[in-house]
Amino acid sequence: MGKVVKVGIIGFGTVGAGAAENLLKNHDVILERSGVDVQLVKIADKDITTDRGVQVPASLLTTNVDELIAEADIVVELIGGTTIAGDFILKALNAGKAVVTANKALLATRGAELFAAAEKNNCDLYYEASVAGGIPVIKALREGLVSNKIQRMYGIMNGTCNYILTRMEAEGAAFEPVLKDAQALGYAEANPSLDVDGFDTAHKAAILAGLAYGKWFGLEAVSVEGIRNITELDMTMAAQLGYRFKLLAVIKNIAGAVQISVAPTLIPANSMLGAISGVFNGVMIEGDTVGQTLFYGRGAGRDATASAVVADVTDVAMNIANNCVRRVPAFRAGKNDVPLVKIEDVTNRFYLRLTVKEQTGVMAAVTEVLAQYQISISSLMQPEGSSGDQVPLLIVTHATKEVAMQQAIKEIAQLDCVCGDVNMFRIEDI
Repeated sequence: MGKVVKVGIIGFGTVGAGAAENLLKNHDVILERSGVDVQLVKIADKDITTDRGVQVPASLLTTNVDELIAEADIVVELIGGTTIAGDFILKALNAGKAVVTANKALLATRGAELFAAAEKNNCDLYYEASVAGGIPVIKALREGLVSNKIQRMYGIMNGTCNYILTRMEAEGAAFEPVLKDAQALGYAEANPSLDVDGFDTAHKAAILAGLAYGKWFGLEAVSVEGIRNITELDMTMAAQLGYRFKLLAVIKNIAGAVQISVAPTLIPANSMLGAISGVFNGVMIEGDTVGQTLFYGRGAGRDATASAVVADVTDVAMNIANNCVRRVPAFRAGKNDVPLVKIEDVTNRFYLRLTVKEQTGVMAAVTEVLAQYQISISSLMQPEGSSGDQVPLLIVTHATKEVAMQQAIKEIAQLDCVCGDVNMFRIEDI
């Protein structure tokens, strides 16, 4: 018989029910593999009457979070949000209890406060499920790659966006109808902004960057763009060029400073990340010793997230049972401050889409502006079959600083021959 470690779950929603079911169903598996008797003793929620499809003894259910914190050795926070959830975690840590959370938004915005409380109270704080669901990327950064200097990371970390982009590409469909289908199928929320405007991925990018470089940057450090401006034409042209559109998190060490950005990006279709389709996630981490590693799997959903939560619970339970609490600290700050690279100072290749009047001299006018900013063109295309008074013009550039590209775009948009906005997307040849 292993040492008993008691677990309480705050939040009995989709993920909470999944975690509870996993702990109850696989209790003996966890005991056999860990040597610890991990017992679910309390589940707290505002609503303890609705059937969650999980058979739980009535004695485990409570509406009293304080009761749960008092009884549990490990408190699992699964209610989401950045206010009440954070307060519950602080209360648990200040009571000397270990905490497991899947709350990416909370960590991205209040992580430093929570890590300080965990250190002050000598408590574990684990959060594997906060990034990429069931993919153990945080454990890899904190443990498996501990001897590596992280050179760069790329992440496809939002299943909703990847599903939408995959459908748009495969069907030649527009963004809005595919989004509506995704909502009907349950892949997208009724208010999809957190996903499609890039903020969900930005939360995850901030967490990964902090772990990789020893500074908790926070959400404000992330340059964020969403996928709403991608058109069917963009998808078609990307495929012809050998690329695929992905909502890509980019975290790079550039001469000792760090770039953290999230944006719709063209990546090679034959790359490891380029092959990832549908609701699946992938994270590529490159270390100075190990080289490139790829982590792939389901990044969201009840069971994938619950699996990561229970893995953390088991790790913490083993720490408690073996008297090695904080064997892996929640976060360890580096000795040196790490500056950020502003997105305008980053060098990339770019894909531009603009609508122009069907008249002579248009290409000369556009290329003249690009030349003024020393931006060289790799290819310039007008899709076959374009007709009418206004036609699309597509440009792929060689590498240039984003500040130069942004300035050039402002001038191009003011040309009499250009109609509407100029759309710009980065190209990452990973």
